[in-house]
Amino acid sequence: MSYIPHTDAERQQMLAAIGVTTIEDLFEAVPAAHRFPALDLPPAMSELEVMAEMQALADANDHAGDFAIFRGAGAYHHFIPSVVNHMLLRGEFYTAYTPYQPELSQGTLQAIFEYQSMISALTGMEAANASHYDGGTSLAEAVTVAVDVGRKKRDKIVFSPYIHPHYRAVARTYHQGMNLRFVGDEGSAAVDDLIGMLDDRTAMVAIAYPNFLGQIEDVKRLADAAHQAGALLCVVANPLALAILKSPGELGADIVVGDGQPLGIPLGFGGPYVGYFAIHTDYVRRIAGRIVGETVDGEGRRAYVMTLRPREQDIKREKASSNICTNQGLMALAATVYMSALGKHGLRKAAELCYQKAHYAASEIAKIPGYSVDTSRPFFHEFAVKCPRPVAEINEKLMLRGIVGGYDLSKDYLYLNDTMLICVTEMNRKDEIDALVEVLKEAAQ
Repeated sequence: MSYIPHTDAERQQMLAAIGVTTIEDLFEAVPAAHRFPALDLPPAMSELEVMAEMQALADANDHAGDFAIFRGAGAYHHFIPSVVNHMLLRGEFYTAYTPYQPELSQGTLQAIFEYQSMISALTGMEAANASHYDGGTSLAEAVTVAVDVGRKKRDKIVFSPYIHPHYRAVARTYHQGMNLRFVGDEGSAAVDDLIGMLDDRTAMVAIAYPNFLGQIEDVKRLADAAHQAGALLCVVANPLALAILKSPGELGADIVVGDGQPLGIPLGFGGPYVGYFAIHTDYVRRIAGRIVGETVDGEGRRAYVMTLRPREQDIKREKASSNICTNQGLMALAATVYMSALGKHGLRKAAELCYQKAHYAASEIAKIPGYSVDTSRPFFHEFAVKCPRPVAEINEKLMLRGIVGGYDLSKDYLYLNDTMLICVTEMNRKDEIDALVEVLKEAAQ
């Protein structure tokens, strides 16, 4: 079997149309010595053989459903109603492309509008775009907005060190060569210390809510200090936590960003995910991405239009705020269907289950000799545990018992050696939590 559907006669017709006789003629511009190098590849396989080989590899894998998962660190194992996947697989939605013809794309535009409305309500902000690649990209775009608002006279960005390490790395990479100063993310995470870094050169200060260790920060006090210094406050928030926490908008945030993965998007080996971005309307024309608005057509019927696309393909290049062209439309739809299916009360229930189960796990682990649970601040569904042995050693014992253990925090914070970040969601049953506790007891001996 072959992947190429064209017959020899059809190939000859195409070659003749462009003025050559063989496929090899297409490579004449490449030096002969480099034209067709020998490749160390196995013999070619038919599609049937490839399928059999891939199925054998897949069957050799362990299945996620066979394990109790207690690892989060930015990617979370949540229940996803079956309706989410069924909607995503509909042909009219199964694309990530931006709809360029509103009159033919009303369903997609309405879905984006609903997504924006839900994200705005969840974050307590006035507007939201749709959408970015992931949480790290959203944070990087927040930096762009803050620098633009500061009219490029402010070149200092303050990051809390307990923002996801990957997000901070993406933001730094995104803005390399722009002569910005990123400070704070190598120092203390205390709000007082972050406030002490603010000055008249600060464009933005960013804090996570909850932070990377699962803890709840004093966002309101930082917001007040940031505004007094003339800087914007960006809150990097877990959207599911916002179902039970005060919204960042209530606490004084100017920009709210994060990853929408907890909202109905599977772990998927790391993606694709969706970055959400919410902001006050004062700054809406400075954002990247796109915004869909609601209007009426010539007959007075409700209709949806692409209201804003602030990128260089749509406006003058020097006035563009972004070159982002692809939104994560399919993943934004997943989040929309998930939030619609659960509703306000369902979201709150899911968040409450995470909170209650995590606190039960923390209280039980704290009873084990040799382990210490950090309860210095309130936490949502993740918490740090100081272990009596190296985390990798403990996780190996857990894996043998069908448990995916916590994240090794020493990978990103050297001073948190032998410290594990444990995550508990609504998916973890009580018997799984009890099994985790028993193996941790055994591992301490």
